[in-house]
Parts: sequence; structure tokens; C-alpha cells
Amino acid sequence: MAHNEKLALTMEFPPATEQPNVYPLSWNAQTAKMEEVWDAAQRENWDPKKLPWDTLDVESYTWEEREAIAYWWTLLSVFDASAPPVFAEAFIKTYEVHEEDPVRRCFFSVTRDEQNHEQMCGLAITRFLGHPDPITYEPKTELGKRLQKNAKWLYYNGGRYWTGYKKAVPKYSLAVLFSSFLMGEIAAATIFKQMHDNSRELVFKEAFRNIGRDEGRHMAICMALMERDYPRLPAEDKAIVTKQIRAGYLFLSAVLFEPPMEFWDLPADFIDNQREAEEVARGAGFGVPSYEAKKDNWRNAMLNLKGVLDRYGIPFPAIPEVGISGQEISDIDMNDIIPVF
Repeated sequence: MAHNEKLALTMEFPPATEQPNVYPLSWNAQTAKMEEVWDAAQRENWDPKKLPWDTLDVESYTWEEREAIAYWWTLLSVFDASAPPVFAEAFIKTYEVHEEDPVRRCFFSVTRDEQNHEQMCGLAITRFLGHPDPITYEPKTELGKRLQKNAKWLYYNGGRYWTGYKKAVPKYSLAVLFSSFLMGEIAAATIFKQMHDNSRELVFKEAFRNIGRDEGRHMAICMALMERDYPRLPAEDKAIVTKQIRAGYLFLSAVLFEPPMEFWDLPADFIDNQREAEEVARGAGFGVPSYEAKKDNWRNAMLNLKGVLDRYGIPFPAIPEVGISGQEISDIDMNDIIPVF
């Protein structure tokens, strides 16, 4: 059809819109749980700038403590700063595939929530470093120099993930995406509860309480959609879900446990630097879980996810790092993964 061809002059009604496309719009609603989650998101929306920042005395921390705590927020930002565009891509997909109206709104609420989480990372980093980003900041301590190198490698790996994610989303159905998103939400609920309980600063306790509540809603969205769609999930999609769970473990371990060095492209001293920073942060009253606590939490999160997938006959991958047996998956590449935190 020529660009300037006037179809309205030759036919009574227009031809069908080629799909996928956001048009034509409709406002169907079949899944009541989605409306409940949307209403909760409206009630529980929060503003990171309005947290009790006046109770935080940054000057009471040493520079090593400040750099160690800022490093943890930098690590989190690799995942939470990618989450707004990740969910924005998924939000657009809900329109293109003509999802229910409350499902579209719920994905919008997740995008908004994740923007809050990203802002929280930026506010904490800026206050502790006196600088708006960890890459161009001039470290004040020897530990800070090593942590900045860690941060640069983390952001490099995050860039690889984003490039792969953009290619992956069009290939997969929303049903496959739900399982990957659910993995991140189950794991997030664990770590933010611990961070809330173990951090001494009021502003961080409030932030972790709010973030954890958000993640609980996101988990409810994924669960409701899985209950709707997974009884009819094709066998080929089940195989993709199994692979994505293994990919999600490898990707999210960087923030929830420790990054598997065979998957992440990191220098040999990365984990030693991170462990030293976590020890300093814990000593300063910032609630980073210990190695053993992280391992136990990650294992429990995986078992909870396995319980969900077992209901639908979806094989669970082997996660030998935390002692979980299952289907062996070996061909994971950063360009194929779609999980988000």
C-alpha cells in the first residue's frame, strides 16, 4: 500500500490492523486478582524522597564504611536500575498482545515501583559518596578503589544483559516471562526482609519495608497470571521456563548470593573485594546477610519456586550450588536471559 493511499475513499470499513500492535484497544477484565493488586498498588505507592533522610548522619560513618555501603547499593542498582526499562518493555508487550486491562495496569504499576527502587539506589549512593554515581566518583580509600573496579565490571555485565533482554522479549510469550519475573520476586522478598530486620538506620528500614511490600505485589501478579495460563502451557514453553530458571539463578546470584565466575565476566579478586565490603558494611550497622544466610535464603527461594512449577509439571533445573537436584542445564548465555529483580 502506498504511504499516501486513502483507503477510506475506497472502502466502508478499514482493514484489520496488522498484529502485534497496541490497536485496537479494549478493556476486557477476567482476572479479578489483577484488579485487587492494582488497587493495592494505588494505595501503597511511596516516594523515596519522603523517607526520613533527616535521621541519617552520613558524617558519623568512616569513608571506608560509606564506600562499602554505597557499593551494596551500587550492586543492587545493577538489577533495580535495569528493572524500570525491563518492565517497560514487558508493559508495552501487554498492549501489543492485547492483555486484559487490569493486567496492563498491573505491569504499569510494577514499572512505577521499580522506578522508585532505582531512585532509592541513587539517593543512597549520592548521600554516602557525595557524588551522583559510583563510576566517576573519586574513591577515598584503598577499599573504595577496589570496589569501584568491581562496580565498573558489574555495570559492564549489566550492559550485556540489557542487550540480550531486548532481543529475548519479542521471542517469548508473556507466560514464559512470568516465570522469570516470579523468580526475581520470590528472591527479592527474602533479601529485603532481612535487610529491613538487620539495618539500624531508620531510613533504610523504611525503604526496605516499602520495597519488600512492592515485591510481594509483583509476586502476586506473576502467581495470578501463572494460575490463569500455566494449565495450558505448551510443552515447548515448559522447556524454555526450565532453562530460564537456571539462567535466573546464575544472573541473580550476583546480588542474592555471589556471582558464578564461569557465567559473569569478572576479575579474579571480585568476590574477595565484595566480601570485604560486606564485612565493613555489617560492622557499620548495614544489614547485608552473611554468606551462609544468603546461601540458605537462595536455596529456600529456589525450593519455593520449585513448588510453584511442580504444580504445572514443569521440570526444575539442577541448582547444585545450593544443593538442589533436577534437570541438567548447561548451555546458558547472557544473551538469552530474561529474569529481572
